Amino acid sequence: MKIIVPMAGRGSRLRPHSLTVPKPLIPVAGQPIVHRLVKDIAKVLKQPVEEIAFVLGDPAWFGDEVVTSLEALAKSLGAKASIYRQDQPLGTGHAIMCAKPSLSGPAVIAYADTLIRADFDLDAEADSVIWTKKVANPEAYGVVKLNAKEEIVELVEKPKQFVSDQAVIGIYYFKDVAVLKDKLQEILDENITNGGEYQINDGIKRMMAEGKVFKTGTVDEWMDCGNKAITIETNKRMLGFLESDGEEQLVASSVTLENATIIEPCFIGEHVVLKNSTIGPFVSVGESTVIENSSIANSLIQNETHIKNAHLEEAMIGNHVIYNGKFTKVSLGDYSVLE
Repeated sequence: MKIIVPMAGRGSRLRPHSLTVPKPLIPVAGQPIVHRLVKDIAKVLKQPVEEIAFVLGDPAWFGDEVVTSLEALAKSLGAKASIYRQDQPLGTGHAIMCAKPSLSGPAVIAYADTLIRADFDLDAEADSVIWTKKVANPEAYGVVKLNAKEEIVELVEKPKQFVSDQAVIGIYYFKDVAVLKDKLQEILDENITNGGEYQINDGIKRMMAEGKVFKTGTVDEWMDCGNKAITIETNKRMLGFLESDGEEQLVASSVTLENATIIEPCFIGEHVVLKNSTIGPFVSVGESTVIENSSIANSLIQNETHIKNAHLEEAMIGNHVIYNGKFTKVSLGDYSVLE
């Protein structure tokens, strides 16, 4: 089994946090988004993953440090890492085709801006499985249309009339991803675009037209990381899940507490110092951060930041920030200073 991860986008909706760190590498509940996504997919697959192919953007942005991180992620799952580049933002189908040498055999394609919780078996009879989530407002999403056999027969983008309540979340399984590769190559050769971009859906629709069987794999939870408010909410939900699972140590043993209280669930990284403060619930604090004379709840704080005299809720603060003040719902990128 392979996992293909297109992640070349800059994540403009998450600025300023994505100005210095690619969005898929921004930590949520203590781990980068793409790390959590790939690990959760590997759990659902319930079979060995032999290769993980990452499609990155400009090397000036997705540099050696990013590549090293992704190679370590693949190794931790017993897989080979393959690194590809998408030099131009020409759509989802184009991004997949940038990993053309890896497009053979069974594979999952997953876009690295979402997190999931799921437990289901892949349908052995299906040529492909499109992962979906039941939503209350399907008119706001791309949804699948099903026939009487519960097979997907059409993909409908933001339907004005009810089609189904199963939204496509951007994760796909292909029994042989080479079939999708051939269809996407046709799309590229014929220069078929939507909004100037080559889309995965056009390749999928050609597979459906040839009679390939598509089924749904419904996830229990679907968490986005598109902007600051949604990312904070995802951090909150993920911390709740991790506390229930009990599989990860959420508070590092090297944390220093001086007249400080942690209200769980929280993630507190290595070598964090908490003085005269109350942290939590639903707070993630990156390594080597110092927090003094503060109360913080439902917030995301990254590495090597210093916070004093703060009362924060629904805040997202980057790396190497100096913050001293009486603000609340803040969003500060890396290397900001408020004193």
